[in-house]
Amino acid sequence: MKSIFDKRTREELINRINSLNENSRADWGKMSVSQMLKHCSQWDEMALGKKTYKQSFIGRLFGKIALKDMMKDVPMKKNLPTVPSFKIKETPNVDEEKSKWINLINEYEYFFNEGFIHPFFGAMTKENTGYLAYKHADHHLRQFNS
Repeated sequence: MKSIFDKRTREELINRINSLNENSRADWGKMSVSQMLKHCSQWDEMALGKKTYKQSFIGRLFGKIALKDMMKDVPMKKNLPTVPSFKIKETPNVDEEKSKWINLINEYEYFFNEGFIHPFFGAMTKENTGYLAYKHADHHLRQFNS
């Protein structure tokens, strides 16, 4: 499975992000491309330790089981629910959000957020964080045909 900690994988993701523009349309879901870009930046800020969230009650009950399923080497399913605080209501600037997300992806080269707590899955290993960060980015880039 691909990991965001691999340099080639980060380069692949950045090339895919750079292929997006204001006219990119989703094959599924309700987000616009600018909302998706901001959503992904927020997710990576969380994984990199720039923002923290408490694990939800439902996550404490089912998070580890769901994480085990998420770690399978298959793409994420379409239309999965998101953490409510990651739902973007405004319409951000596409170019600004692309730049921000690319900068965050590059920061994974120096990852130091051991013991990252995902708001649903809970405590994650570095290996799981690398896989999930890639899968999340890939999921949303596929959503926009990139």
